[in-house]
Amino acid sequence: MPQLPAPAYPAEVRARLEADAKEVIARYPDSRSALLPLLHLVQSEEGYVSRTGMALCAELLDLTTAEVTAVATFYSMYRRRPGGDYQVGVCTNTLCAVMGGDAIFDQLKQHLGVGNNETTEDGKVTLEHIECNAACDFAPVVMVNWEFFDNQTPESATQLVDDLIAGRTVEPTRGAPLCSYKETARILAGFPDQRPGAVEATGGAGPASLVGLRLAKGEELHPKVVAPRGESARAEAPQDRPQPGAEHLSSHDAPQQTSASDPEHPAGPAAEEGE
Repeated sequence: MPQLPAPAYPAEVRARLEADAKEVIARYPDSRSALLPLLHLVQSEEGYVSRTGMALCAELLDLTTAEVTAVATFYSMYRRRPGGDYQVGVCTNTLCAVMGGDAIFDQLKQHLGVGNNETTEDGKVTLEHIECNAACDFAPVVMVNWEFFDNQTPESATQLVDDLIAGRTVEPTRGAPLCSYKETARILAGFPDQRPGAVEATGGAGPASLVGLRLAKGEELHPKVVAPRGESARAEAPQDRPQPGAEHLSSHDAPQQTSASDPEHPAGPAAEEGE
């Protein structure tokens, strides 16, 4: 059905967004290249990309609203409707699913009483499944406002969302401290994170991610010997050898009895093919 024109922002909001938008647009030789960060900018205002936000982007960049809408609907990081303060994304791509991502997602749906891309009644948490969080060596991975929570289990993920809803301090496995979804959107628009120590805390890739790079540089890696699943004992490496990545093991280095691939949680067909 035809829609009325999008309502305008209040004058003071529009003036502030225009000033920020001019700063963003000035970074690019072609103004239309600023569309992605501008969409993050308007998302930081309302928590989603509204019709009003898209109309403003179109006006400032001399684009049609159809062109802006085509971009805003293509990328999953742009919300099309209001959501929670915390976007909790559970990776359900192949490796994370095998390691327990599907079990985590099912547990959170039941625990929060929401489905995919739905928000809790208190407006705190929006739950979504993500195809890949680009952190396979720490599977299963959950992201909150795009910060990593590695090697999760259904129990730890449940505690995580409970802490978010209760307003307790939650620390990512690696990366910057958590902030709200709107604050995250403003940072993604290209504006500096003003929180003390936040930039220094972002760090880099986890140790498991860097093993290939270290091998390429010719560094010697001292192997860790990990006991098979079901055995509690693990062979000890000599104490004088540094253990790379010991401060943050990947679930592949230290398998846990929590993934859906454990014997207690069988996955796949129970019978042989053809039976």
